[in-house]
Formats: sequence, structure tokens, C-alpha cells
Amino acid sequence: MDAQQVIRVMVVDDHDLFRDGIVSVIRSQPDMDVVGEAGDGLEALVMAQSLLPDVILMDINMPGTDGLEATQQIAQKLPDCKIVMLTVRDEDERIFEAIRNGAQGYLLKTIRAHQLMEMIRAVARGEAAMTPSIAARVMAEFRRQSSSGAAPSAPSSATTPSSEFDDLTWREHDVLRLITEGLTDKEIAASLDISLYTVKSHVRNILAKLHVNNRREAAQLSYRKSSQRSDA
Repeated sequence: MDAQQVIRVMVVDDHDLFRDGIVSVIRSQPDMDVVGEAGDGLEALVMAQSLLPDVILMDINMPGTDGLEATQQIAQKLPDCKIVMLTVRDEDERIFEAIRNGAQGYLLKTIRAHQLMEMIRAVARGEAAMTPSIAARVMAEFRRQSSSGAAPSAPSSATTPSSEFDDLTWREHDVLRLITEGLTDKEIAASLDISLYTVKSHVRNILAKLHVNNRREAAQLSYRKSSQRSDA
């Protein structure tokens, strides 16, 4: 992102006092602007499609449509939008679900204000927004899944059930199809008219969801899946 470009932020939280505090801090930053506030996931989905923010700070636990569901829907409709989850609970299951749903960051609400501002800038640049401890746990889990999903002689992705393909968003299916066709990240970005950072994020999600280690294994798995459908 251009250093001179103002980061457009939307804040989603059902607690007015907490939301007001975040909004106040963001508005004090010369390179940020709060373009919208929402109190639940459904309102966030509608507002995001209208305002097209660069970054959304999303509370996980909200009445009605929660943050995880809203994140999944927004990520599908607005793949260039970066979503950072905010929560009071440090739970592995919630962290991994948030990432699977399309979040680029996961932060505890105990984070200091200046750290949150730096995380917003990082995710706007296309980086992950996580504290070192959470990032280490995410990487450990991805390594564990990759290790447990690999057979001694070949990747076990050959037997990956169709439900794991069903977990891919429609945009991730598009990216996987182009990966299978041999396109580079830069070529995929041009083909789908999305940023290179967004492509890289989709690729990371695809590898995690399919439990494979690299693009080549993902392409092989996709090709085998297509062959199975053709034979059927």
C-alpha cells in the first residue's frame, strides 16, 4: 500500500464503549480513517459491501450473525478486504476457524493501542496480523496437519475427501483452478483483477484447507479430483 494512502478501517463490535475506544484511537492516526461502525455481523456485511473498507476489525462473539460467519461471507464477496478478528478468548479452535473463514489476523482485546495500530498497518500491507505467540501456534498446527496428512511414499492428499474441497470459498476455487493451469501468483492476480497480496492469502488458505505443503501438491490434488469426476 502506498505510504501516502489513508487506510480505510471499519470497526465491528457489539459493545459500544469498546468500539468507541478503538474508533477514537484510529481517528487520531494521520494515516487511518474510520469509514464505518457496526454492532453485529449482518450489519457489517451490508456496510462493508457499501463502504469497501481496506481493513475490518471484527469482534468474534456478537448476537445474531457472529464475527466468524460475517468474516466468511465478507471474504467471499470482498476478497481484497483484510479482516482482523478481535476476541477476549485465546482459543486454538476459534483461531483456526477464523483463518479458515478468511481472516488475515487474530488479536486479543488485551492488546495495547499502539500495537493494534501497527497490526492494522501490517495487515493493510498484506501481512498477517497476529501476536508472536498466536502466530507460532498457527504455524505449529499447520505443520501438524501437513505432517499427519502425508503418507510415507506420497502425499495423502490423494485421498482427501471432497468435503475439504467444499470448504474452499468460490474465490479459492478460482485461484486453485489457475494454479492447476500453471499460472504464477502475479498472473493469477492479473487474471482475477485482485491484488498480489490477496492471491498469496488465498494460496495460504488453500494449502491449509487441503492439507498440502505446496502449490504443486495442491495442483496435483485438484487434477486428480477433476479426473475422478470425469471418470464418474
